[in-house]
Amino acid sequence: MPNDITLPRTWWTRGRPFSLAELVADGIVHGIGMALALGLGSWLLTVAAGAATPREVVAMAIYVLALLLVLGVSLAFNMCPITAPAKRLLARFDQAAIFLFIAASYTPYLMLPGVAQSGLWLTVMIWCGAALGMALKLFAPDRFGRVAIVFYLALGWSGIAVIGPLTAHLPPLALSLLFAGGAIYSVGVVFHLWERLRFHNAIWHACVVAGASLHLVALVDCLVGRV
Repeated sequence: MPNDITLPRTWWTRGRPFSLAELVADGIVHGIGMALALGLGSWLLTVAAGAATPREVVAMAIYVLALLLVLGVSLAFNMCPITAPAKRLLARFDQAAIFLFIAASYTPYLMLPGVAQSGLWLTVMIWCGAALGMALKLFAPDRFGRVAIVFYLALGWSGIAVIGPLTAHLPPLALSLLFAGGAIYSVGVVFHLWERLRFHNAIWHACVVAGASLHLVALVDCLVGRV
């Protein structure tokens, strides 16, 4: 794809298309993420089926499916040619899926023994916030711009509100991985916004894959003591 093509900047894409090398790198990152989600996620659910409650298994399945969905939609959007009519529609789903994934990321931890009772109100709040964010991105995606990024971050770090129960009931390694994953997501936002940096999109998505992988490993650690 030539780099000298310029289009008016819109809410759904930059004015400059990514180079072929950037697209290839981004596609590889997405492929690695989806492979990890399928492999490690399937193993996690298999272990959980014999060691966790049905409610926990459902929560973990929601997380794995949401991870596959957000990566799949992101891949479709980023690989779609910048001039294709479908690009704008895919942008709506891409941005809405982020809110879904944030809520799904919290759900398994808030369903764990010792956390579920105190975390119930946060679960409801996060899913209501995610539903609002998805609705805004699907039906009025051009109204809020980068304000949505603040919303993403605020929703993503809302778990601080139940830090007490999480600290008391999560294994130390799982807790460390949980916060490390959140930190990587937050650092990734810097690269997401740094549009002049070559491969910034691939780096941003690499941060998403890394953060999601750490959270998957944290869930595995939560189950190890029960197996």
